[in-house]
Amino acid sequence: MRGVALADVPYIWLKAGVSKRAGEQGAVESVATIFRMLGCLMLMALFALPAEARTLSIVAFGDSLTAGLGLAPGEAYPDRLQEALRAAGHDVSIANAGVSGDTASAAQARVDWSVPEGTDGVILVLGGNDILRGIDPEVTRKALSAILARLQEREIPVLLAGMRAPANLGDDYAQAFDAIYTDLAREHDVVFMPFFLDDVATDPRFNQSDGIHPSEAGVAVIVRNLLPYAAELIERAEKSG
Repeated sequence: MRGVALADVPYIWLKAGVSKRAGEQGAVESVATIFRMLGCLMLMALFALPAEARTLSIVAFGDSLTAGLGLAPGEAYPDRLQEALRAAGHDVSIANAGVSGDTASAAQARVDWSVPEGTDGVILVLGGNDILRGIDPEVTRKALSAILARLQEREIPVLLAGMRAPANLGDDYAQAFDAIYTDLAREHDVVFMPFFLDDVATDPRFNQSDGIHPSEAGVAVIVRNLLPYAAELIERAEKSG
């Protein structure tokens, strides 16, 4: 084997230097590749995380049937419905925005401040006082329609619970009044419970001594009947949110 000539030394050094630089460059590229892979993995993990759970805010908007006239605190239907929905696995909070004595027109005047920003859904129960006062069904219709239109404008899903006029007000009045809710439910595409007091109205077992307002037992029946409609409202609220 021949010895290394002096003339070959610079070439050997140069070759060694190039190899060293190539090695360093390769190492840098390897580190960069690792960081890119880690970044991709972190992004994949981020998108794989489940959405943060959020408590849905629902407003029960109505009159004394919502306020719980004659009942102990915590016994009105919004409180009991909240308990039932949570027991069924729904993370919801229901605010009671019931005002005793409110007609549909009176409630229309307070809808914006009774239903605050951030509300995910509304349960609308009005019309009972309109019946008791014999208010023209067209007046009630206009007020309820205005409330629904306003909530629709704010993109808040609604559960509309209907009321029914008693026969002693006459067939014409009862037919005109009862038709309000079916018509508005169709026009505004809301979740619709045909009669809020189904299985409760006129039954002394489920009403207080006035024969109008539900007792605790009556509220239990209302909540049982209301649950599937409330679940549908929650489904709509989750989709819209």
